[in-house]
Amino acid sequence: MCSPFRPETWPFKLELLPQNACLVGGSVRDRLIQRQSNYLDLDFVLPNNAIETASSLAKRYGAGFVVLDADRKIARVVFEQVTVDFAQQQGESLEADLRRRDFTINAIAYHPFSETFIDPLGGKADIATKTVRMISPENLAADPLRLMRGYRQAAQLNFTIEEKTRAAIHKLAPQLQKASIERVRSELDALLSTQAGTTQLPAILAHRLLHYCLPHFTAQSIEQIAEIDNALSQLQTTQPRYVERLKQWLKPVPAGFHRSWIKAAKVSRLLPAKIKTAQTELTTLSYSRAEIQVMLCLLQVQPALNKMQHRELSRAEQFFLFKLAGEKFPAVSLLALSQGIDASRIKRLINRFLDPTDAIAHATGLITGIDIMKQLDIKPGPELGKLLKAVEQAQAEGQISTRDEALRWLRHTLGRE
Repeated sequence: MCSPFRPETWPFKLELLPQNACLVGGSVRDRLIQRQSNYLDLDFVLPNNAIETASSLAKRYGAGFVVLDADRKIARVVFEQVTVDFAQQQGESLEADLRRRDFTINAIAYHPFSETFIDPLGGKADIATKTVRMISPENLAADPLRLMRGYRQAAQLNFTIEEKTRAAIHKLAPQLQKASIERVRSELDALLSTQAGTTQLPAILAHRLLHYCLPHFTAQSIEQIAEIDNALSQLQTTQPRYVERLKQWLKPVPAGFHRSWIKAAKVSRLLPAKIKTAQTELTTLSYSRAEIQVMLCLLQVQPALNKMQHRELSRAEQFFLFKLAGEKFPAVSLLALSQGIDASRIKRLINRFLDPTDAIAHATGLITGIDIMKQLDIKPGPELGKLLKAVEQAQAEGQISTRDEALRWLRHTLGRE
């Protein structure tokens, strides 16, 4: 396995790098805390020729190459299992560069040629005590996204944010509005994608970091998200294979994106019940159309979930629940379980969903408007729409299940037999 401290495992030779190249940032931090990853990110700082070094390396090995920031002179080389970023040193020295960073744990450099660490800010000591400590309030203000990133990293690493850093985040909270909303959303999604992230939400709420874009995020939201975590733990015991499905999404998700039925269920708890207002907030956060549809669906199914609190849904009610949920049902089932609905009721619905032949969970339309117009000589208009709805209701109740039965039922209803 590739390791940042073992150049012999890299997909390129160390000798091809300048002698003054140093590893910095997350890869150094993660290796010091023995945090493993199947995919390795290496970040190098060079006093000069960062883009030229990256380009030369990519050409030599036929790897991918892209300039990430021409002004700041940052470029990336992409190998099959390793991404390597090269950045021009900011400031007159490596130490000056490290002092511009966000937190001490991310301001440690490693010189691979001499196998030595450069740690002017005590990052290794903070790693030992599992502490996220800012380098300075000015550094946080320079890139306000760091206010959210601190909580995301604390969750991912199981670290605690130091008190002065918390106070600075609270004071600087209004500055977060200056950050790209896409980057803010990405940090939020990362938090909501892990159970550890839930523990950071009370501080984020207290500091009002997200009040400008999620004004309906409340203490009750956190309680509901915690219940989703509890529901997942329950399912992990009773239906572990279904939990794996909940971790998936409508389609395969590229690395770096946080999309799952779990995250969608959690985001829905940060929204108002009113659909139009919720849609506006999700659009402002630049969620994709597919994600917005899923989260709005989770608000729309709430009346059905309220009924399930007290009784089993009728056949017709189940039919229309599945029609509304469609392929989004995994998120619906997780939300239902988190709301304390009887697990046996939910399991029966899950079993229906997992059976592709189930006539309720995977019903198809029996007849079209064109069929009705041709077969029954009905003109386009309100009556046609009413007949289509009547057929669907009869199908939901189990009275009909084929096209021919639907036509016979319509003829009988219209008195044409």
